[in-house]
Formats: sequence, structure tokens, C-alpha cells
Amino acid sequence: MPAAAPDPAAIEEAALAKINLTLEILGRRADGYHELASLVVFASVGDRLWAAPGDGLTLEAEGPFARSLSDEDNLVLKAAKLLQEKAGVKTGAALKLEKNLPVASGIGGGSADAAATLRALNRLWALGLSPQELARLGKELGADVPVCIESRSAFMTGIGEHLSPVALPGGLQLLLVNCGTPLSTAGVFKELGAGAYDGRRQEAPEPFDHFREFADWLAEHDNDLQGAAVSLLPELEEVLGAIRVQPGCHLARMSGSGATCVGLFDDAGRLEKAVARLADARPNWWCRPAAIL
Repeated sequence: MPAAAPDPAAIEEAALAKINLTLEILGRRADGYHELASLVVFASVGDRLWAAPGDGLTLEAEGPFARSLSDEDNLVLKAAKLLQEKAGVKTGAALKLEKNLPVASGIGGGSADAAATLRALNRLWALGLSPQELARLGKELGADVPVCIESRSAFMTGIGEHLSPVALPGGLQLLLVNCGTPLSTAGVFKELGAGAYDGRRQEAPEPFDHFREFADWLAEHDNDLQGAAVSLLPELEEVLGAIRVQPGCHLARMSGSGATCVGLFDDAGRLEKAVARLADARPNWWCRPAAIL
């Protein structure tokens, strides 16, 4: 059952799934962070967050993946406390989260939730902060939070803080599949190891006018974490294979640090049939159709 808003006057924000269609590791910095280049898009599925006036800061979580959330690392309350502190806010808020996305699944659920919290409380508390100001705050919560503030397609560089807009062709569709086993981002990077990086740099791609042009560009740019993730979770190969053979699928790969995998389609009808086939064959997998927004 979808969660009900906690209050008729509650402010609602969508926390859209963030999909890394590419993720290339360009180097490792002295502080241990990795320089990367990644084409990020946002899908028409996600969590939902509401903010209403309240005493103190409270969070109620519902939805299919609410039980998977950890109180210690929940970014919703961390984002609320950070904004309250930085803005000098004395009032509180009652927060409610509908958790529809798998946890630790490489599609930015926690980062999107944090960004939605910052947007919602910015409105609730009438702070008037710009998206750029919210993004700077979000960076303190995690490298993926800034891009989730506006939730628009972007080319990310640095450790994720440098964002360039990307123009994509219309009608892009995604098949999202998660086998149900979470993957730790830190664990995947550890498996990747020190590596031998060539120090290459990438610029944001030119606008894509046609689907074929976009699909060809994606085929030339990989997710460098996929091999490490498969080493930790061999079932990913099965997931990718199941996506790849679906009629109408142009590309199959893992998103972010996994374990969610995506298939690229340009036909919504074929996508719906693929979802139905996979849901029937693998009822324990999380399978969703989504449009790229």
C-alpha cells in the first residue's frame, strides 16, 4: 500500500532513482577518493518524501523496503539535521518516507532521499535557498546528493561534484532489475583495488539528437565497477544475461556500484513485455519499467 501523507498540509517531494548509464574511473586522488566520469539519468520510479510541521525532527518510514533502512546511516535525518543547523532553524519537522527502491542497490536511493529532504524542508521552512546552495550542502552528505537536487540528466566528473547538463533524445526507456542482494559501494571499490589508471579526462558529450547515436555512444563507455561487483556477486551475470536477451533491449549493464542492472529500450511496449516475462520467470527479482525523465 502506498504511504499516506502525514498531514494535509505536508509538502511532498519525489526522490527519483538515479541511474549511472556509464561510470568510468579516471584516477585515484591522494585522499583516497576516485576521479570519475559518469553519465547520470533519472528514472520515473523512486521513493516519496513528505515534510510537515512538527516538534523536533522525526522520521516515519513505510513501503516495501522500509525495513531495510538503518537508523545509523539514514540520510533523510542527516540531511534534515544538516539543513537545520546550517540555516539556524529552530522549528522541527515530521518527515515521512515511502521507500520503494531497494537499499544499497546502485540507483542512488539514499542520495535521492537526502536531496528530496533538503528540497522539502527548504520549502517548509521558507528558507529560499537556491538549487546551487542546496547542492553545496548536499555534498557534505555524499558525492551523489548534488546531482539529485535537480534530478536532471548530467555528466558528472571529479568525485561527482562537477555537473554538466546533457541533452538526450526523447522516448528513452529503462528496464530496472535487482536480484535482491545489496552491494556495499565501499566493498566494490575495495574489490576494484588500486588499479592502473591512465589519467585520461573526458568532456561532456554533445547533445544527442537520435536514439541510435546515443546507444552507440553508450556502447563505447563502460561501468568500470561492473567487473568488481560481479566478483562479489556472481548472480549479476545472470541478471545481465536475462536483460540482454529481451527483444528490443539495446544495451544491458550495471548501474553505479550495483546491484541493480538496467536495460536500454526505445519501445515502451517491448519494455512492458520484458518486465512481464522477467517477473514471471524470476518472481524474487525486483523488476520495474521506467522512462528516462
